[in-house]
Amino acid sequence: MADRPPAADAFLAESVTEPEGDDPRVALRRDRLLAALTLTAGAAFCLGLPFALKAGAEFFMPTTIALVVSLALIPVLEWLERRRVPSALAALICVILFLVIANVALAAIVVPATDFFRLLPSRIGRIQANLAPLLDLYSSLERYANRALRQIADTPVRPSPTAAVAPPSSIVQLAATSAPAVIVQTFYAILVAFFFLSGWSRMRQRMITTRSSFGGAMATARVLQDMVDDVSSYLGTITLINMALGLIVALAVHALGMPFPLMWGGIVALLNYIPYFGPVVAALLLAVGGLMTFSDVWTALAPPAIMYGAHLIEANVVTPLIVGHRLTINPVMILVSISFWGWVWGTVGALLAVPILIIVQIVMAAAGRPDVAGFLFEHGTLTREGKGGFAERNDAGNNPVDRVAPPA
Repeated sequence: MADRPPAADAFLAESVTEPEGDDPRVALRRDRLLAALTLTAGAAFCLGLPFALKAGAEFFMPTTIALVVSLALIPVLEWLERRRVPSALAALICVILFLVIANVALAAIVVPATDFFRLLPSRIGRIQANLAPLLDLYSSLERYANRALRQIADTPVRPSPTAAVAPPSSIVQLAATSAPAVIVQTFYAILVAFFFLSGWSRMRQRMITTRSSFGGAMATARVLQDMVDDVSSYLGTITLINMALGLIVALAVHALGMPFPLMWGGIVALLNYIPYFGPVVAALLLAVGGLMTFSDVWTALAPPAIMYGAHLIEANVVTPLIVGHRLTINPVMILVSISFWGWVWGTVGALLAVPILIIVQIVMAAAGRPDVAGFLFEHGTLTREGKGGFAERNDAGNNPVDRVAPPA
């Protein structure tokens, strides 16, 4: 075989080791294009998702409730399975246990609340007598404001006509339009929770064993276990804390002489699942109940004062001490999550806001967050710049960091 010239060997080596497709500048332009397309698609998805969730609340809301409750019940399911209880029977026990507890809690709140607030029209006089000084001050300010407006305005403000909406003609009509949907959604959520729990062990095993690499399998197992641990520990711990807070409030209002103390304790415990906003609403309801019950304004305001004082101790001392730093969440993210899910699904969405936020944070921490600021202001890609101008991409778990040399 004849020897090739040295120039030919150098050309072949250069063409093999440095193909045109691996040019750093070409790769950087390709990465920027892919990052722009990804960011545009992600922005469109984020903008359209809230309206899709709100429009499809009849499907998405019971499904989310079932999945969150199922994640909280998985430790009980695994405890039963370790004692050789079949998966289907263990799932049925978990669902029945949750339904019994939920129905007892709601019955303790809803039935007395219906009887108590039915007396509201007959107690308006007592509430007005308790609030007479404040009402007089408000009336004086209103008269002053009206007089000033009459002096400034040339013509009176005419109220804009509003379209009259015909209410349901009977309770039967109201039940016929709303109750069937609620029954169907509840039954659907129960079925989703049952089948999710009964197939959890097989589904988790399949998700882990079908990964193509050992690192991917370990990352999947870690994400699933973190979701179960964090959601179940948060809901379990917060439930015990809320029950203790509700019991304290029930004992306090019972000592003050308010009727239905268990109802008030249940209302406080339920609303305390909603951070920041829930305790405020509970205090307002207690104030209304106190004004309906007592003839002295200071005695009437004692229940909300006791409740909010106990809540401040719980929120600043008890919960951080018990929960610790493992489930510490940014307060801004909690407020955004409560506002978002409350707008999408109302009160139910506000109750689910924190568990959903925990799940989203776990998934994003494992999958990696795109560097949006770097795409907009620095290197033009969704990867982070490392030391020395290198771009780092940390995908999931403990995978090694890919480094791309900067363009020449």
